[in-house]
This record gives sequence, structure tokens and C-alpha cells, in this order.
Amino acid sequence: MRINTLALLIGACFPASLLAATQTVSVDEKFAQLEARLANAEARAAKAEAQIADLQQVQRPTAVSVESAEPVTAPAPKLTLSGYGDIRFYGDVEFNMDAASRSGSLTSMKTSANKDWAPSNNERWDINGRLLLGFDGYRRMDNGQFAGFSVQPLADLTGKMNLDDAAFFFGQENDWKIKVGRFEAYDMFPLNQDTFVEYSGNTANDLYSDGYGYIYMMKEGRGRSDSGGNFLLSKNLDNWYFEVNTLLENGSSLFVDKQYHGMTLDNDKNVAYVRPVIAWSSGRFSSALAMESNLVNNAYGYRDAAGQWVDQSDRTGYGLTMTWNGQKNDPDNGMVLNLNTAYLDASDETDFSAGFNGLWKNLELGYIYAHNEVDKFNTAGLNDDCDGDCWITDPGEYDIHTLHASYLIPNVMKMKNFNIYLGAYASWVDAHPTDGNNDTDSRYGGRVRFKYYF
Repeated sequence: MRINTLALLIGACFPASLLAATQTVSVDEKFAQLEARLANAEARAAKAEAQIADLQQVQRPTAVSVESAEPVTAPAPKLTLSGYGDIRFYGDVEFNMDAASRSGSLTSMKTSANKDWAPSNNERWDINGRLLLGFDGYRRMDNGQFAGFSVQPLADLTGKMNLDDAAFFFGQENDWKIKVGRFEAYDMFPLNQDTFVEYSGNTANDLYSDGYGYIYMMKEGRGRSDSGGNFLLSKNLDNWYFEVNTLLENGSSLFVDKQYHGMTLDNDKNVAYVRPVIAWSSGRFSSALAMESNLVNNAYGYRDAAGQWVDQSDRTGYGLTMTWNGQKNDPDNGMVLNLNTAYLDASDETDFSAGFNGLWKNLELGYIYAHNEVDKFNTAGLNDDCDGDCWITDPGEYDIHTLHASYLIPNVMKMKNFNIYLGAYASWVDAHPTDGNNDTDSRYGGRVRFKYYF
């Protein structure tokens, strides 16, 4: 009775048609409807995410060019490298304040970094120097093979741009090496911490000034020429080091204004200097033996009064240097000692040089002796720059003596990359020409050098 009453109540509450539809919907159909709704929801979510990403892309800051004093939002600048090896950037500033008793030269030594400065009879007060920028690249493989380059532009106080080194090299570490370009080969006449005499030729050009003494330092075939390039082969073998440098250049560029023994030189073909070096080192001691020679005959010369060609390009030199470097084991109190000798057999002239210098703590002292024997000289052809102040005007023998000193003031203002050098020199010449007019004269000067590394 109760069940019949409940059925009547349910029938009254729901229409018969709805009850029939509910009974006809299966379970599978309900699952299909739910899956369709889920797919629609996922599609709407994906569309919303795409719209958000587009909005973020529009709002992201971009690099623009705006001519305005107001700051512009831009991404941080980047330095992109090729990834083929290590790159190093460095440099140094070297400025000098000079004072000299007389600027007229006794020798071919350049006592000024200013290449445009000409000899004269006046006292010299000078500020000169240069700023060097260096860029080096180096790549080493796992088997020890390597390749790299070096370039060093120079800006001097005369407003000119020059170049120190520009070289490419490759080889096997601690074994062999090939180097080509503009650079200096092995130093056969090291001068330690000197601030003056180093200007007696840091290049293979303008080493010989006609009418003045010549301090031969085995640099004619060393390199860093303004008129040619080097090709160098080197080899390491235990304590031994072997090097052969070849310099191809205009040979007359060795002489200032192409003047030699009062004659103007004509360049017929380039010279080829070959400069082999054999060095040995063990512990604190090292030594090196070398020669340099021009292999090209009749490269430059002049024509005599009869119109005959006179070859002046025959030049062969020999050198020996020995070094004791006590700073290897005792950097604070060790001494560095150099003994250098060089001999040149050239056309109508022979030159011998010997030098000794020592460095202890911050003080360097040195002495250089040079002996020139001139066999032939045309006084009538002397350059006007001599202005009556040239010393070698006749065949004969000439002795040049040079004392040089340098003192280092390190870490100025507690900066390890800022040093000041105090330098001084004194030179005198004893002239013994064949005409019997013996004479002696001297020069001296001082320098303050500011050296800053970066």
C-alpha cells in the first residue's frame, strides 16, 4: 500500500516524457558528452595561452635609435668572439721628459723616441713617447699544436700612428715554431733596464747615420723593418734553442737619408738577411752565438766618377752574449748581468762593440765601447744635416764610450702597473782620422720616464 502511494507521488512530480528520455540515455553516451566538453575546454585554454604569449612579445623592450637626452631602454651590449681561440687585449703608456746638454749626435744612437727629431747643436728639452695597444690571439689543440697572431699599433706624441709588431705564428709547443710578419728576432745585445741606449735601433731601419759613430748591436737583420718582413724558424731541444730569421727589405733603409760614407745610395734590389742563432741555457746562466749576413750582391750602391757601379751591400756581422740571471732564484736580491760583443765586416768599414751591464734591485748600470774603422769617405757628399758637427768626415779610427744608468721607482701611488724610471747617460768620442786632426767631444743628458701598463 505504501509502495503504490510513493509511485503515485513520483508520477505526479515528473512528466512522463522526461522520465522516458532519462531511461533511454545510456552510460556510453554520457561519457561521450563529457569527453566533448573536455576537448572544448582544452582548446579554449590553448587559445588563451597563445594570446598571453603574443601580448608578452609586444611588451618586450627592443633596441631603438632615439635622438634624445633621455635614457633609452636597450639590451646590454655584447662582445661576440669567433670561438676559435683565446683573445687578449693589453697595452702600455710610455712618456719621456728629456734634457740633453747638446742634441748633436756623437753616434747613430737615437736618444729620443720622436723619430722626426733632427740633430742640431742646441740644448734639447723634449717631451716624447707613445701609447701601445696590443691584441693577441692564441689557439692550442689537445696535441700541443698551436697557432696565433699579435698586432701592436702605436700612437706617438707627434700625432702619427705607427706599428710595433704584426705577426702570425704556428707550431708545436716546446718543440718548433714558424713566425712571419713584422717583429724582432732574438736579442743579441740586451741592455737590461736602460732608458736611453735602447733607442739605438729597435727596428732594422735608420740604424746608421752618416758622419757619426756606429754602435753595432747585431740588429741589422733582427727585424721590425718599415720596408720589409721577417720569416723565422725556431726549434727547442732540451737546453738548446735554435733560430733562423730571414729579413727581406729595402737594404738602403738601414741608412738615414740613404747616405753612407758621403755617398747617396741607389737601391737596385732588396736584400735578404739571414740571421741564425744558437742559444744554450741552464739554471741562471744562458749564452747565445749568432751571425747575420746579406746574401744578395749588388743590392745597393753608387756610381763613381767614372760611372762604374760600386757595391755597398756586403755586410756580415757576428755576435756573442752571455747572461747571469740571479733573479730566477732570488727575485728580490738577485743580480742580472749581461756581457755582449758584436763585430761587423761591411763595405769600406769594420765595427766592433762590447758592452757590460748589471741590474740589482732597482738600479741598473752599464758601459758600451765601440770602435769604428772607416776605409773610405767622401767629405764633399756629407748631408747638410751635419752642419759641421759630424765627427766621421775622413777615413780613420773612432772610439765611442757610453755610460748609462737607470733607476726604477715601482708601484707609484701603490699601483703595481705604474712605474717611473730615472735615466742618465754620458757619451764621448775619440776621433783619430788619417789627416791627424785628433779630437774629443762629449754629450750627456737625463730622462724621466712614466710607464703605465693596462
